[in-house]
Amino acid sequence: MTTVAATTDMVDYYARRAAEYERIYARPERQVELRAIEAALPAEFAGRRVLEVACGTGWWTAHGARDAQHWLATDLNPETLAIARTKAMPACVHIRQADAHDLRSVGEGEFDAAFAGFWWSHVPLQGLAGWLSQLHARLRPGARVVFIDNLYVEGSSTPVHRRDDSGNTYQLRRLDDGSTHEVVKNFPGRDEVLASLGAGVEQVRWTACGHYWVLAYDLL
Repeated sequence: MTTVAATTDMVDYYARRAAEYERIYARPERQVELRAIEAALPAEFAGRRVLEVACGTGWWTAHGARDAQHWLATDLNPETLAIARTKAMPACVHIRQADAHDLRSVGEGEFDAAFAGFWWSHVPLQGLAGWLSQLHARLRPGARVVFIDNLYVEGSSTPVHRRDDSGNTYQLRRLDDGSTHEVVKNFPGRDEVLASLGAGVEQVRWTACGHYWVLAYDLL
């Protein structure tokens, strides 16, 4: 299994960004789509035991976990988890520090669902297949998996700064403290995403709105 470890700069970036993290959800042009996704998400996980990867400040945790049986929200950064812990969460939610690139600490076979919001786009292409295999290994047969991520929209998305030899694209992001960070941010289309899943999945559903895509599928 091939995985790609979190880079020091990415960890530092999200630690520094914690207090600014949720501003992206305030953009006026995205409000209708966000409300629709938030409203639809709980039904995907009703009655399930869910592993959330890279939960950040818990924005999506609070929405998705509403009808779940159990929800483990994980993230590497204490700074973002501290904000998540201040929020009113459904009673089923438990928050734990864990590296999204190395999920061995969360155990195997405890979950019949998984969720990640805006994480797929940060996984380098050369490590994506290995990362998906690692995630699926944590889940039971029949598990539901849901990803949300960004479509590239000119004038709304941060411009792509460069592309590397593996095809990964990068953005330059400037924070309030004046620091600038180069961040992996890929914008795959439907065919590229579905091809990454490989065998062993069924009931694949892809939904694209103006600024976002939602992928849901079940494991065999």
